[in-house]
Amino acid sequence: MLGAGGVGGYFGGRLAEAGEEVHFIARGAHLEALRTTGLQVESVAGDFVLQPAHATADPASVGAVDAVLVAVKTWQLAEATRTMRPLVGRDTIVVPLLNGVDAPDLLRQALGPETVLGGLCRIISFVAAPGLVRHTGVAPSIAFGEMDGARSARVERLRAVFTRARGVAVEIPADIRVAMWRKFLFIASWGGLAALARAPIGVVRSLPETRRLLQESLREIHAVANAAGIALPAAAIEETLAFIDGLPADGTASMQRDLMEGRRSELDAHDGAVVRMAERFGIETPVHGFIYSSLLPVERRARKEIAFRL
Repeated sequence: MLGAGGVGGYFGGRLAEAGEEVHFIARGAHLEALRTTGLQVESVAGDFVLQPAHATADPASVGAVDAVLVAVKTWQLAEATRTMRPLVGRDTIVVPLLNGVDAPDLLRQALGPETVLGGLCRIISFVAAPGLVRHTGVAPSIAFGEMDGARSARVERLRAVFTRARGVAVEIPADIRVAMWRKFLFIASWGGLAALARAPIGVVRSLPETRRLLQESLREIHAVANAAGIALPAAAIEETLAFIDGLPADGTASMQRDLMEGRRSELDAHDGAVVRMAERFGIETPVHGFIYSSLLPVERRARKEIAFRL
């Protein structure tokens, strides 16, 4: 697991709990806690403790592995691509679990197209304290597949591994790109708007004014997807809205939490990506443009590019 936060800690922990040999690539206080007291996961799907947890900051100390699951923030991907090279052998597969839709193509450019699958996960989880991952909502699921839609033995082997893990649903979509855009439709609309409103999803979806913005943001992403040649069905908008309506009312998006807590976020890979792609295709995206522009000062402050008092 390249990254041991809310995503990497949960899914990697479940695989280790099922008896798989899992190595966590982590850093800082979280790494130290994993090494000394193990990984503790508090989950609505069942708590567990992984002790010992195999954790290191040095991928070279692990060597080539069967699979690398990339669970870092999108802005950390360039560095992660460089550091993961000792993990990648001739038969290694790399599965990105990042938010956004660009990660597979970026990894394929760096590591070779034969190495990288498309992938995504669904979960609301975060590091609550060093060594502690808290899963608060959404039934955890993971999906992956060959970028060309082909069925392959390596995908089936990885699915079999995840099938043995408790508290994880696994899927191989017919078209992994469409599946990734379905998630992007959800996460980019929710995260940016909730960060701007500084409110949990229950508030954002219930106020008529913010609900209208949510619906329009979904329509904008859908238009961009179709322009990019992604066969995202029209029903995806209402299906995503229905999914959002079923989230825990106090739920917050990871990008929202990062911005509200003064950390660098995935703004560029979410609303920023929508705006950039829309400009390329000549599509108007006023909602995402407003969200991106409004959040940019706080984002750049978190990156230490500008300074001001809040």
